[in-house]
Amino acid sequence: MVFSWPLRVYIEDTDYGGIVYYVNYLKFMERARTELLRSLGFSQQQLALQQRLFVVHKVDCQYKLPALLDDELIVETSLKEQGAARVVFRQKIIRIRDASELCQAEVQVACVNSTSMKPCRWPAAISTGLEKYCQCHSEGEKSAR
Repeated sequence: MVFSWPLRVYIEDTDYGGIVYYVNYLKFMERARTELLRSLGFSQQQLALQQRLFVVHKVDCQYKLPALLDDELIVETSLKEQGAARVVFRQKIIRIRDASELCQAEVQVACVNSTSMKPCRWPAAISTGLEKYCQCHSEGEKSAR
């Protein structure tokens, strides 16, 4: 299953030429991951109260086509891998009007204790909720809790 989050490109997302500035794709992906957690019943504030932070550890991003001012986009999010303290998300940004894939990324997110900044286990309820988004296709890609 894939989690989809719609958005529109506004003027503040673009450069002088009306093209989405490259770093904003990462912001769009961050919003989609946050909304995925929210759909599972968790907010960043609630998790911070449990001394849990989710930090991006690594991003591998490929830009294919530009998004333009006023484009309607969908950010698709699924899981490649799930471990005890980290998750690797697969994310795509697609322009709705022509179904063009504009950008794709793998984003590795770690769960850390907010005091020590050391890795800690993802909350069990989040791990369980994320399982339905895991698209592990090969033997080397496992979903483990």
